[in-house]
This record gives sequence, structure tokens and C-alpha cells, in this order.
Amino acid sequence: MTRPRTRIQTKNSETILEAALEVFSAQGFRGATLDQIAEVAGLSKPNLLYYFPSKEAMHRALLTRMLDTWLDPLREMDAGGDPVVEILGYVRRKMELSRDYPRESRLFANEILQGGPRIREAIEGDLKALVDEKAGVLAGWMDEGRIARLPPHHLIFSVWALTQHYADFDMQVRAVLGEGRDPLAEAGAFLETLFRKLLAT
Repeated sequence: MTRPRTRIQTKNSETILEAALEVFSAQGFRGATLDQIAEVAGLSKPNLLYYFPSKEAMHRALLTRMLDTWLDPLREMDAGGDPVVEILGYVRRKMELSRDYPRESRLFANEILQGGPRIREAIEGDLKALVDEKAGVLAGWMDEGRIARLPPHHLIFSVWALTQHYADFDMQVRAVLGEGRDPLAEAGAFLETLFRKLLAT
């Protein structure tokens, strides 16, 4: 039987994962080192390895946690609700994730660009199952004539692309828009207009 973690063990584990997120999101998995993570965490390398046996273990823990958070907005899409309201709510929730979790978004993007070796099983399992389920909900709304007929999986992909762009390419967006602009506020209004027109029958 595994003993529950003490408060200090839980605190150290969270400190390590926070440091690992900072390093991985900036350096990518390949560029990150245990020494860098230890320095950011303010802990010794042996202390790191007491909690996580390898860099891979830290990375996998972050990805697993992040993927669950990432899927929550899609889980909330209610098949019994108004289609446009539900889809726009999903877009809004994804924009909030881009605002609140930019490092996690970059971490995920880096993993996917490397072929997803540490998260492929979850993508082909839980993520695919949820996306297939919600694509079925979208297709049902389309069959009822409540929203325009579009490829449902690609409609979900477009939400991912159009929202996560603001986290993954934040520096570029802000550089192009210039100072004094609020990219996420502007994007939210634009995307609502875009999807309303796209979904109109």
C-alpha cells in the first residue's frame, strides 16, 4: 500500500513540476536539462530525482495533467443546448485557456511537433474518443438543420487552431498588433463574429 504524500512532499512535487513547465515550454523537451529544472526549482538534482526518476517522467506528468485540462472545455459542450451558444461557449473557454495557460499550450505544441512520443497513447485514446463523441453531436445538429453543414471534426480542429494560436504565437501577435492593443479581447470578438457567420444556416 502506497503511503499518502506529506504536505512537504506535495509542495516539492508541485515546485518541480512548475519549474519543469517553465523550462520545457521555453526550451522544448530536447533542449531542457535536469540541471536547468533543478536551478529554477531551487532544489538539488538528487532531490528532483527523488520525486521524479527522469526528465521524461516530469514531462509526461505535465502532459497528462495538461491534456485533462485542455479537454474540459470540449467536455462542457452540451448536446441538449442551443448549438450556436454551445459552440461559441467552447470557443470562449478555449480562448480563456490560451490566456491562462500559455506555457502549457506551448508545451503541448512542442510535443506534437516532435511526433507526440510521450502522449500518443492519450491522443489516440481519451482525446480521440471525446472528439469523436462531440463531432457526433455537431453532426446531429447539422442533420437537424440547426447549424450549417460542415465537416464536424474539422470544425473542432479550427477552434483549436484559431484559439491556441494566441498562446503559441503570442510574441508574434503582439509584435504585429503593436503596443496598446489587447490581442485576446480583439480575438474573442472576432472569433464570435466568424463562427456565428460560419454556423449560420
